Amino acid sequence: MADLNIGVLGASGMVGQEILVVLGERSFPVGEIRLAASQRSTGDRLLALGRRIPLTEPDPAFFAGLDLVFSAVAADVARRLYPLAKDAGAVLIDKSNAFRMDPLVPLVVPEVNPEALSARPSLIASPNCSTIPLVMALSRLRLLAPIEQVDVATYQAVSGTGRDAVAALTAEIAGQQPDPSIYPKPIAFNVLPLVDALNGSGHSLEEDKLRMESRKVLSDPALRISSTAVRVPVYRGHAEAVTVTLGHEVPLAELHDVLTSAPGLKVVDPPELPTPIDADGNDLVWIGRLRRDRDNPRRVMLFLVTDNLRKGAATNAVQIAEQLWGLVG
Repeated sequence: MADLNIGVLGASGMVGQEILVVLGERSFPVGEIRLAASQRSTGDRLLALGRRIPLTEPDPAFFAGLDLVFSAVAADVARRLYPLAKDAGAVLIDKSNAFRMDPLVPLVVPEVNPEALSARPSLIASPNCSTIPLVMALSRLRLLAPIEQVDVATYQAVSGTGRDAVAALTAEIAGQQPDPSIYPKPIAFNVLPLVDALNGSGHSLEEDKLRMESRKVLSDPALRISSTAVRVPVYRGHAEAVTVTLGHEVPLAELHDVLTSAPGLKVVDPPELPTPIDADGNDLVWIGRLRRDRDNPRRVMLFLVTDNLRKGAATNAVQIAEQLWGLVG
């Protein structure tokens, strides 16, 4: 097919830069590429896809003639810029929380619900970095039995907060005082049982995202999900301890096989363990510690981890584009 003219919003951020890396690794057919960032970065140049490309402001001229725009900016910025992309006739794939729960906008994990792209929408949302690996596992387990309940504890890397949080962890490990503008308590040698802000019910916004986004991706609005989201002193790689209550008992070997045969999942067996180090820099969802609850044989337990900047963000967005333009299979 012909090369696509592509724009990246938030190109100087961690996810934006990862998108550029993934486009190159996957030999995505890129023609012209334009990079946009905040005003403070305008005029800088980034080396991307073998080219040194200037960072510009995302004005209407930025979008003119583009086929595809990857958006890795904050939700309020994404809402403001989407009309410009739409007016230019470009497809926008957004990584923020701006459009995920809009009933008119598909929320897509290509391994799970590629059919959501069949109408060739001009706006597609990519789920949260903790939602993506979870629904990839759940979509396989429910092939064998209905899912009654999901209980999750996430252990999320500081890169999910951004570059400043990565620098803060490094500084704290070196003995510097914590920056209270990033996390409410020290993150080095510590864990914080809060990701994002609390809402009025005592749950965090991250926990709400995991619940509501999983329901939408899986087309199961009644799916029961309880979660606790935790920030841990890890640079890259979100991990999750998951317990799934199935509608009936399923042999463990069958559960193992259905996960092992899934695209994008890598099941490791004892004595191997899935860890953030294993996931760092690749696009797999690593799964291990697969076992049955000894007090309820319908409850299945597992531990999963994926690189939150790769499959949890950049790669999923690029895969959506590949699916949309028929670049898969």
